[in-house]
Amino acid sequence: MDSHRLAQQLLEQCLAGEAPPRSEFLPLIERAASTDPAEAEEASRALFGILAEGLADRFDAHLVEIYGRIFSHAIALACPELDASRLQERYQAVRQIRVFHGPDRGVREVVVLSRITLGADIAVTSVLLDAAKRCFPHARIRFAAPEKNWQLFSGDPKLEWLPVSYGRMATLRERLEAGRALTPHLNRKGTIVVDPDSRLTQLGLLPVCPEASYYFFDSRSYGGDSADPLPVLASRWAREVFGAPECAPYMAPPETPETPPAPFLTVNLGVGDNPRKRVPDPFEAELLAALAALGMPLLLDLGASQEEEARVRRAVNLSGAPADQVQLWRGSFAELAAIVSRSRLYVGYDSGGQHAAAAAGTPLVTVFAGFPSARMLARWTPWGPGPKEIVRADSGTPSEVLERTLGAARRLIHGPAA
Repeated sequence: MDSHRLAQQLLEQCLAGEAPPRSEFLPLIERAASTDPAEAEEASRALFGILAEGLADRFDAHLVEIYGRIFSHAIALACPELDASRLQERYQAVRQIRVFHGPDRGVREVVVLSRITLGADIAVTSVLLDAAKRCFPHARIRFAAPEKNWQLFSGDPKLEWLPVSYGRMATLRERLEAGRALTPHLNRKGTIVVDPDSRLTQLGLLPVCPEASYYFFDSRSYGGDSADPLPVLASRWAREVFGAPECAPYMAPPETPETPPAPFLTVNLGVGDNPRKRVPDPFEAELLAALAALGMPLLLDLGASQEEEARVRRAVNLSGAPADQVQLWRGSFAELAAIVSRSRLYVGYDSGGQHAAAAAGTPLVTVFAGFPSARMLARWTPWGPGPKEIVRADSGTPSEVLERTLGAARRLIHGPAA
């Protein structure tokens, strides 16, 4: 059985409530840790893209337990000096709420880990960065992140960058090495580590510092059965652990690139290489045609991949929108976030752009498709000060989803009577 099918089979077993025995998940782990690059790459994509994400995306405490059991064995196999049982014991301990009791002046440095995905760093990590700055005003606040994530906050004079390298398509061993490379920076006297459920620690399983200085926000279990979004839960956790006042998502990107004359609409059709988040054709072309008919310039992000760019260009061509009304744009996500903050309206799928709009207070319409559970929809609903409308694509035809999307866009631009 190939790795993709094996991972899917394991996930289905987990979702049925059965924790697979070690003998059943070990073959996938062994392939992911293989010294054969091709085998390791294929199996790692299946291990993380299907099994890990499938267990995490449902925000179910029982599935978190299963995740801990499976991935503790994966870490121990790739790092023989670590013991799977001890990793599981530690995992249970760090998932518990532990209130910070030390004097804030005893903390010289706070390191907040990136969640790696850009939208999550706005929706969740930025809340904890905000809390760190408020609760430890005399400490050095460092953000451990890849450069593209750091750029979202590089304009914040209170933050420093701790560079890391983490490839979302990397093998199991490469991903673990990215986290382990942080250890020398985190094992310093007076340093505490705030982990927002980061991929750098494999969602809290990989030890990167002493437990006494480690504070873990278990975003997949915290909040229980509530329908609260992640930014609200992160703020609540920071208050419970550090006594932080209410904190909110924010960004501090570089200077805004050139944009169309205001007012303009920003559209992002990116889905993060997850085709389940798309609404079937001809939704995108018809959406662009109708948005262009509103009479404002459109700034359309070309995306981060060749596939996405080709899809965006095809939608523009099929839409028939006037060429002088649509500005195709390519740049970093931090630059896009800055552009979104100046937009009259943001329209897009469930992606990082919606969280940038929410943090900036930009009116936004988000089309949610392909979510595996209602709780995932609730957790990733954008949260911030501006008006927003969520269009669920799991009910109705693509034409009906389009109608609801356009109705939401018109209301946010012209008001309820539009």
